Amino acid sequence: MPNRLSGKVVEVDAAGNLLTDITVASLSAVPRESTTRVVVDEHETFGLHPESHSQPSMTLVAIAETGQNLKIVLVDDSASAMLGVRVGALVEVHW
Repeated sequence: MPNRLSGKVVEVDAAGNLLTDITVASLSAVPRESTTRVVVDEHETFGLHPESHSQPSMTLVAIAETGQNLKIVLVDDSASAMLGVRVGALVEVHW
């Protein structure tokens, strides 16, 4: 049976990144590879990446960096503006 962790977007930063209430500590047992699916509102991305990822421009990326909460970014653009995601949107991590 697949595992799931739920949270929500709690802040949109100045760059339009989506900051969640899901702690990286709560993701410690979650695989970082592409078998992990992250859904925010109706949009999805696969895998958990470090801040220093090499994903191409306009890619939706879930950032899981030690000491931070899960962050959803659209590389080189605003995830909030481009996807229409606002504070309070549901975020789910499936693995």
